[in-house]
This record gives sequence, structure tokens and C-alpha cells, in this order.
Amino acid sequence: MNDLAELYVLIKKFEGCRLMPYWCPAGKLTCGYGATGPGVFPGVPWTQAQADQRLEDDAVRFVAGTLALCPTLRGNKLCAIADFAYNLGLGRLKASTLRKQVNAGRWQSVVAELNKWVWAGGKKLTGLVLRRKAESVLLTR
Repeated sequence: MNDLAELYVLIKKFEGCRLMPYWCPAGKLTCGYGATGPGVFPGVPWTQAQADQRLEDDAVRFVAGTLALCPTLRGNKLCAIADFAYNLGLGRLKASTLRKQVNAGRWQSVVAELNKWVWAGGKKLTGLVLRRKAESVLLTR
């Protein structure tokens, strides 16, 4: 698998690590580095080792899913779009205009599309604005 260092940097910076499950702004039960779904239960904390392993497993899964949807991505561009998918899900990436622009190689349009994904629970979130900006910067490196 490609070098995922930049993906880990983005995930760790914007998700942080919380070992006690919590409800994220989008209303999903979350633990570790933004993990949702299997293994996340109300009131059941994780160890740091569990959070680290889940981050690694999820990052690899989201990179593979991103490559399936955007097969020409490599390097930093792959990490940026995989971070988007990690944050919002592969289903959203699959159905998005963002994906169409990525696959067409229209990078200015990709940045514009990324910047539309800054809302959660009906509110524009500063954290999402900053995350999309970081992803956009990574696309140009």
C-alpha cells in the first residue's frame, strides 16, 4: 500500500483520540480516532492499543475503498481524498461530484468541491473548514 504518513497526520490532527465513546456532531457513536460502527459501544472505553490498531485498519480500508473509486490517485492526493472518505464515508465519496472531478483530474474543481463539505448536524463547523483546507493543501504538494 502507498505511504500513508500524510493520511495518519490528517486523521490524528482532526479526529484526535478519545478512548471513551462519544456522540459526534453528526450524531454517530464514535471512539478512538473517529472510529464508528463495529466495536464502538456506549460506555465501553477503548485502550490506546485498540485505538491505534483501529486507526491502522480503518486507514488501510479507506485507502483501498478510495482507490476503488478513484483508481488514478497516488501519494498526497490519495491521502487527501482518503481522509475525506475517512471523515465522511466511502458512500458519500462514491456519490459525490467531488469524485467526478477527481477522476477527471480537475484539481481546482476538486478543491471547490471539498470546501462544500463543511457542515454537520445543520451547522458549519470550523473543524471541518480547517480539515478541508488541510486536504486541499495536500492536493497541491
